[in-house]
Amino acid sequence: MSSSEKVSIGTKLRRLASSDRSSGLIMLGFAFVGLLLANLPFTYHWFIGLSETKIGIPNTDFYLSVSEWAQDGLLTLFFLCVGLDLKQELTSGSLSNPKAAAVPMLAAVGGMAVPPVVFLCVSKLFSQLGPGGVGNEVVGDSTVHPFSEVAHGWAVPTATDIAFSLAILALFAKALPGAIRAFLMTLATVDDLLGIIVIAVCFSSVNEWYWFLGIVVCAVVWSLLVRMTKVPWILVAADGILAWIMMFEAGIHPTLAGVLVGLLTPANVIHDEDSPRAERYHDKLNPFSALLALPIFALFATGIHFDNLGVHMFTSPLVMGIALALIVGKPCGVMLVSWFTTHVAGLKLAKGLRVRDLFPMATACGIGFTVSFLIASLAFKNSELSGEARLGVLVGSILSAVIASVLLAHQSKRYTAKVARMKAEAPKLSEKDAAELADMSHVDGDAAFPYVETSAADVASEVAAEGPQPEDDEGLD
Repeated sequence: MSSSEKVSIGTKLRRLASSDRSSGLIMLGFAFVGLLLANLPFTYHWFIGLSETKIGIPNTDFYLSVSEWAQDGLLTLFFLCVGLDLKQELTSGSLSNPKAAAVPMLAAVGGMAVPPVVFLCVSKLFSQLGPGGVGNEVVGDSTVHPFSEVAHGWAVPTATDIAFSLAILALFAKALPGAIRAFLMTLATVDDLLGIIVIAVCFSSVNEWYWFLGIVVCAVVWSLLVRMTKVPWILVAADGILAWIMMFEAGIHPTLAGVLVGLLTPANVIHDEDSPRAERYHDKLNPFSALLALPIFALFATGIHFDNLGVHMFTSPLVMGIALALIVGKPCGVMLVSWFTTHVAGLKLAKGLRVRDLFPMATACGIGFTVSFLIASLAFKNSELSGEARLGVLVGSILSAVIASVLLAHQSKRYTAKVARMKAEAPKLSEKDAAELADMSHVDGDAAFPYVETSAADVASEVAAEGPQPEDDEGLD
């Protein structure tokens, strides 16, 4: 194969990985394949056997099943990309100016605070009125569990999957302004950060102190190595693996090693380079994360075998609680905090946006997936409860995606009609309206190119010199 062909294939893979639509659909496809393989009569024995096959060093802590390696090992690559992205956003991106990004940042907090309340209310209702007796709940496999055990799943519906939510925007909201996408990206980035904190605080145990000393040493070494003029990649890789081992032995979920070293990578230009190292490393690692780590993780995370998969599984208090928390709790939390911060606290949204314009986007925040699957695996020691929790994430995420798709497509259609109306109804635009029309950039589908100039700017330039137009204060509708 020629050098040019190799470059071409690499470029195609990078473009595929950076596309929200493509990477999201690939991951969703693997998730459905995992669910099917785990439940079809002629495949589930083989698939369950594969997922439970042990690999590693026998008689050590590093003798894990294939599914555990996918969750604790491969997913570290995803969290490394998250850490690199967070560092870049905190340094020069949307999070570098907290005042300007205050509304979506606080909306992320609301989007994480309300779903646990919804989940616990649903679970408590079943424990009081359900067939299991007061204080108990009957889950999908007809076993009885106390409310206190089921309540361990409170954190499962707190996460938003940035890749899937942006994929929905890319597919169904192409005509909407870039401010909508920027709001969601900022919200989802803060959501990732808060999710990492939840995992670190709520699903980690504290072991011997010397493992934490090892984490500090690895962090310092990484910080020094990645700032060298010529980075010694073999040493960097070895240090990253050691950081993972230290996290594992310390009782902290080892995937957070990726976040730690990502946050320690320089996000400013050094040594007269053309771009920040955090940005370059993210771009290089993203194909492996989006096209390898996440699909394999999704395959095994949804590979849940149910002995009697039927309607009763979907009416389980655990499945219903998580699904409703994602479908109802997420958008309610985002909208309530957005309204409060703009109408009471006096903060401002981006030009041209109103709180009501955010609702279709807020429903997309109910797509939990990656981090929600991980938390579902960590929250329950009982395999049946863990499986039902992941089923609830899958149901809630799919329904949220469907609802968001319908609402965003409708909003996009109305927004397009508004642009056409502004051009047709007024022979001349005021300076304010011309600027508003020029701001109506579409949402591009690829995460690497969040904003692209579209015909809206051309329309504005055509009619800007034709005179004033009556004030239009209708938001995006």
